[in-house]
Amino acid sequence: MATIDDDRFDELLSTFTRRSVHLETRDAYGTATELPYLARWEAGEPDDLSWLDGWCATVRAHVAAGRAVQRVRVVSEPLSDYQRWSHGIAGPMVDAGEDIRWVARRAVSSIAFPGNDFYLFDDRLVVFLHYAGSGLGTAKTTSTDPADIELCRSAFDAVRALATPHARYRAG
Repeated sequence: MATIDDDRFDELLSTFTRRSVHLETRDAYGTATELPYLARWEAGEPDDLSWLDGWCATVRAHVAAGRAVQRVRVVSEPLSDYQRWSHGIAGPMVDAGEDIRWVARRAVSSIAFPGNDFYLFDDRLVVFLHYAGSGLGTAKTTSTDPADIELCRSAFDAVRALATPHARYRAG
């Protein structure tokens, strides 16, 4: 596996040709971008969500070109504060065309999936996302190993089959 930097990751997010899938399995994250907005939400302050505009534009461009952008969040219920916030801000991404779904962790107990969150691009390249216990990202590694590709593809598809689309999922 090779480690990639954020610039290379951003390039991959922009250049896939058919489908990008993203499996999220943590109850909380601590990205530098999100933390200030999460803190404002926790303080009850309003957020116009304009900080999501760049990602939403990217999603719209992919969808307009016929490419699928899919995400499934495996969550503990009741939801953590982070996931309640995440549910609350997902609307613009869904409106842009990202297929975001939610599934309770207990519903996927018998599905084997990698120990790390991942993106799978065009069923040919996996990017594993590594995090510290605090939720801060620490590294991104890539794999084109057919076994890794198949594990991620089959895991995502199996989890997605059990997941509820964002508009119907009731955050609890």
